[in-house]
Amino acid sequence: MPLSWNDIRVRAISFSKDWKDTHCEKSESQSFYNAFFKVFGRRRRDVAVYEEKVKKLNVKTGYIDLFWPGHLIVEQKSSGRSLKKAREQATDYFLALKEEEKPRFILLSDFQTFELLDLEEDKEYHFKLSELSENIKLFDFVAGYQPQKYQDQDPVNIEASELMSHLHQKLEESGYEGADLEHLLVRVMFCLFADDTGIFDPDIFLRYIEDHTKEDGSDLGPHLVHLFEILDTESNKRSKTLDEDLAVFPYVNGELFSGTTRIPSFNREMRDALLKCCYFNWSKVSPALFGSLFQTVILPEEQRQGGAHYTSERNILKVIRPLFLDDLRAEFIKIKSDKSTQRKKKLARFHERLAGLNFFDPACGCGNFLILSYRELRLLEIEILEELYPVKKSSKVLNIDHLSKIDVDQFYGIEIEEFPVRIAEAAMWLVDHQMNMKLSDTFGEVFVRLPLEKSAHIHHANALTMDWTIVLPSENCDYILGNPPFVGSKFMSKKQRSELLTIFNGKKGAGILDYVTSWYGKAAQYIRNTQIKVAFVSTNSISQGEQVSVLWGALFNQYGVSIHFAHRTFKWTIDEKKAKGMRIASVFVVIIGFAPNDTDNKYIFEYESLTSDPHQVKGKNVNPYLIDGPDILIKSRSKPISDSPMIRFGNQPIDGGHLILSLEEKKEALKIEPDIDSFIRPFLGSRELINGGRRYCLWLKDAKPQKIRSSKFITNRLEKVKEFRLASDREATKDLAKSPSLFGFTSHKESTYIAIPSVSSERREYIPISFFDASVICSNLCLIIPGANKFHFGVLTSAIHMSWVRYVCGRLKSDYRYSNQLVYNNFPWPDINEKVKKDIAVKADAVLKVRDQYPESTLADLYDPNTMPPALLKAHHTLDKVVDKAYRKTAFKDEKERIKFLFEFYQKITEPLILPDKKKRRKTHAK
Repeated sequence: MPLSWNDIRVRAISFSKDWKDTHCEKSESQSFYNAFFKVFGRRRRDVAVYEEKVKKLNVKTGYIDLFWPGHLIVEQKSSGRSLKKAREQATDYFLALKEEEKPRFILLSDFQTFELLDLEEDKEYHFKLSELSENIKLFDFVAGYQPQKYQDQDPVNIEASELMSHLHQKLEESGYEGADLEHLLVRVMFCLFADDTGIFDPDIFLRYIEDHTKEDGSDLGPHLVHLFEILDTESNKRSKTLDEDLAVFPYVNGELFSGTTRIPSFNREMRDALLKCCYFNWSKVSPALFGSLFQTVILPEEQRQGGAHYTSERNILKVIRPLFLDDLRAEFIKIKSDKSTQRKKKLARFHERLAGLNFFDPACGCGNFLILSYRELRLLEIEILEELYPVKKSSKVLNIDHLSKIDVDQFYGIEIEEFPVRIAEAAMWLVDHQMNMKLSDTFGEVFVRLPLEKSAHIHHANALTMDWTIVLPSENCDYILGNPPFVGSKFMSKKQRSELLTIFNGKKGAGILDYVTSWYGKAAQYIRNTQIKVAFVSTNSISQGEQVSVLWGALFNQYGVSIHFAHRTFKWTIDEKKAKGMRIASVFVVIIGFAPNDTDNKYIFEYESLTSDPHQVKGKNVNPYLIDGPDILIKSRSKPISDSPMIRFGNQPIDGGHLILSLEEKKEALKIEPDIDSFIRPFLGSRELINGGRRYCLWLKDAKPQKIRSSKFITNRLEKVKEFRLASDREATKDLAKSPSLFGFTSHKESTYIAIPSVSSERREYIPISFFDASVICSNLCLIIPGANKFHFGVLTSAIHMSWVRYVCGRLKSDYRYSNQLVYNNFPWPDINEKVKKDIAVKADAVLKVRDQYPESTLADLYDPNTMPPALLKAHHTLDKVVDKAYRKTAFKDEKERIKFLFEFYQKITEPLILPDKKKRRKTHAK
């Protein structure tokens, strides 16, 4: 075991005194570093060599003063000599070494000063010999400590999950499955961590398997089950004749090892798979991330059906920091900087308050949100304890067993699958141990919570049908957080839809809501008349499109909630290359924090791109569209709120493809029957509108019956249309078989019209729209505005209309889904005179004329941000300025200003929805 940090610190002080102010020549470096390594309880000769011969890249031979392969190069100079030369020499030696020998650290010294270079972290540390004790933890690798890192997407977490996945696969293939397999794997996972993190004596689990089980694996199963019984038995109740290699295992308790499981039958391959897990260094694995990765590898299909997604540490922190961590840290800093005599009392009260907080994740999966919340709370607690009991100023040895007041039993969760429940329980204990080790490192005393007396309250249940107050009474809860399942409205099972509709209790329109909104509704009910704060990760669909008015209408009007903060849309994902083919979340999400009371501190986290880091903006109000604006809810309307032409869907054939012709089919038909040319019209969908290409349709509206009957080609096609419609399960489609010559839905007018694609890429600055004459039939994949003119075209293709689209429309993945009833009919057109309209029309015509200069280019070519002609972009920007000015004289600074203006303008010209009076909502007060 490594020496405690207290012992190392004392030895460092003594070492510094012994060598302080001595003028040493380089020849004395061997004695110096022998003494240096003794500070850490190590013998230098066991790990490092002097004068290691190295052939440098310039072919010359050199000698490293002290070399510890894979860890450290030391270049020493005589007292008072410049270390610049030492740095150059060390760099030359480093470059000349084999890859596996290259160290992480380079230490440069002249006996009185140190320069430590951390090549992995790209950091440098400079300090004097007299300051060694204060910088001693920089040399944790010398002492034998393994620094814990929680880097996002750390490959070590993925490697660990793959090792466990392989073991799981081998056990499952042998017929060992179900709850027994899940319990076995969680217990094994605990033992692997325990072996490498100080819960057990180092490697006793590994040695027991190697020394006490046969290489063919035939007796491994009974040995494991027996070991688990020992871990669940108090030391004074164990057999007096117990094998000494079993007796050294501590009593764990916590019900982790209680209960029996079937004895697995191992073979040689399965034993090897377990040993590979044992050989891995589990001290570097984050319990918070490993659990999710483990589950993702093992249960991909179950996760996909349930809507669960792996979440990275970086993204989890986006939830917990604004929900509670930032506020708690700000409060700590304020108390820490207090110069009054009450400072320590305030710190102690703050510490007590942290110990009284309760956290609840009602869709906790493997517990990663709870685990990271616990870890961050414990790290904050350690900082508090350092202020209350400063190590450097105290000569007393502290009993740290009772210093920590925060424990895992402050954390609650509900999870529908049993296996993740078991992982979450074990992972909470493991992160607790990691934090206890960090506390031990800080105060130089070992602190291990064994036997386990407390545990997180993780319930195996359906969160949507369970009464949450059974898990945690709402008056005792402080924060709710998590990442409920991502299942779109159209992909829910009957059971999931029933759960959602029950929660929203007949709310009109609830059928369009995504599954994740069930947790919003359930949370809103639970937090009523409390000060609980909530933050959920959700698909971005709940803050755009038609779901907004349904969900937030209920949350505002029925429960009086207020949005406190929000992360606007970003991509929730990890590096799939590092995940080596694992199914990792890649969805577009928002994070919304809300409470049953109002607050003056509201924030929006905005993203320049879907994968960039956010920047925080303070706002007066965060509305359901996640902008700083009034709490308006935009509902679908059948007619425009402004004086604008009616918009409608294009024409829908419902024909099995028999009324549609390719260019080749058209040519073949006209070769045989040239007289039917007048019945064949160009047919345009969103693909043809944007990407070009030609299709045609049989357009027989108002055609004379004898003309239709005289064409064998047409009658054959119509017969197939009739057969297709009659074969449908829908009565309405069967009824259409009575008129096979007509489209199933017809909206075409014999006039010029504007066509807008129903779905368009978000990459484009402007949605590509265009005019078409009456000869072109537009499909239902476009929306059409018959009789529209260039003024209408100019407004619809302007920056201000695009701002409206981006915030109000629904999305297909991240693409815009343009809606007639939600986007167009609610768009507030400018109230302007004919002169201004004409000016807009002139600028719109300039856009069309530039487009005409590229007859061979499609709209996809012209509006791709990488290939858009500069002249076209300039014409659009000129048009934007004129349209902006039609709304107000002062130019808009950016899109945020545009959309805020539009929402306020919309509110003025529509009847305001009845919302709770913001002034009557209770303000948030510190607890």
